[in-house]
Amino acid sequence: MAKILTIAAHPDDIELSCGGTLAKLSSEGHTVAVLDCTVGELGSRGSAELRMKEAENASKILGISERYFLNFEDGNVQPTKENIHTVVQYLRMIRPDVLLIPPKFERHPDHEAVHLIARKAQFLSGVAKIETVHPFSGEVQTPHRAKKMYSFMQMYDFQPDFYVDITSTFDKKTASILAYSSQFYNPKSAQSETEAETVISKPEFLHFLEDRAKYFGYKCGFKYAEPFQSIEPIGISSLSQLF
Repeated sequence: MAKILTIAAHPDDIELSCGGTLAKLSSEGHTVAVLDCTVGELGSRGSAELRMKEAENASKILGISERYFLNFEDGNVQPTKENIHTVVQYLRMIRPDVLLIPPKFERHPDHEAVHLIARKAQFLSGVAKIETVHPFSGEVQTPHRAKKMYSFMQMYDFQPDFYVDITSTFDKKTASILAYSSQFYNPKSAQSETEAETVISKPEFLHFLEDRAKYFGYKCGFKYAEPFQSIEPIGISSLSQLF
């Protein structure tokens, strides 16, 4: 079985973009880990402490086994040497087979920055002369580089290289999003009415997410799907692998 690491800028990014895929991978027996580069402290609603609790609840729904918060500065995530070095430490600690990262071009600058950080860290993590220590134990680490790296889709569209059928896990994806009760519209929560309205807190946003998943699914004959873009060219040994 493979180990999948998803790197995102904020808690709730992975639930919105690839939650159905992660839930499916977990149900298939793969190990799923997440790096949230910030705790979302600049969010207009809720608090950083609440977002972390909500992320824990969402992780249980999706079957995520490991989740770490790197505490980069929300709203000012930068591809600095220090931030890249930190991600290298976690890559060498988690040692994933597959990386899922934000796309290169995105609405939120933090998402674009995390794309650059992840790309550079993925490469440097495999360089033997780059020295790092385990972020918790302090032990000297050995090089590691994931075999594959894909971008998930966030607000802006891109031309996907493939789509993942999430029909069987769409309910889990939705539940994981609603676990962030401070961020998204919840008719049962009084908090939804008292805090500032944002793009994602409007009830229409949840309808948009479902319609978008249906649109991508329809292209491939699925009810719901999530799109991905490959960082490197995808090669197959025989066309029969696609039959």
